[in-house]
Amino acid sequence: MHLIALCSVAALSLAAYCFISLRKSRMLPPLLVSELNTFLSQKQLREAYEHCSTHPGPLTHSLANALIKANYERDMYNKTAMENALADECFRAETRLMVTVNYFNTLAVLAPMIGLLGTVSGMINSFGALTAGRAEAADLAKGIGEALVATGGGLLLAIPSMFLYFHFRGSVSSNMADIHAALSHMLDRFTGEAHGTPPSTHNPTVLATL
Repeated sequence: MHLIALCSVAALSLAAYCFISLRKSRMLPPLLVSELNTFLSQKQLREAYEHCSTHPGPLTHSLANALIKANYERDMYNKTAMENALADECFRAETRLMVTVNYFNTLAVLAPMIGLLGTVSGMINSFGALTAGRAEAADLAKGIGEALVATGGGLLLAIPSMFLYFHFRGSVSSNMADIHAALSHMLDRFTGEAHGTPPSTHNPTVLATL
């Protein structure tokens, strides 16, 4: 139970961190999107790159890597290379975020195993009492109670951890998809292929600033 308690503290701390860091408003700030769109529409690459440097995050890191590939002497400003750099950095950013989220899956797997260890320990105590000739109900109940408490504690940790894993995994995938869509639209505005809001969006509140 001490191990389960420590894992529970870790799960709560991790959940608080993810709730704060994986919010859509934090990963895809509408004001930042609007400012970057303004820079790129006006072909102000240096200003856009410096703005990315002062606002670190998946959105700005991905855009900064794409802007490095921009070339005014190439057709469409070397857009193909910019899109490839954008996609690669978005993939790396999603992978880094999933490393943190995967800890929930680790806790969900470990918790029942730790509980099972407590179950085995409780049953050993019960059978040890029988072997020693102490067949009173109180002696047996102590070991069985230990087994059930350990099993219940493990499940109480594993079930919320599994739920949080799927919840935050979905949040990461959804947010990164929106980030990639927003960044692609920024490149379209930079190359002159787009001038306003995309006709179809999954997040009108954020993309309305595009």
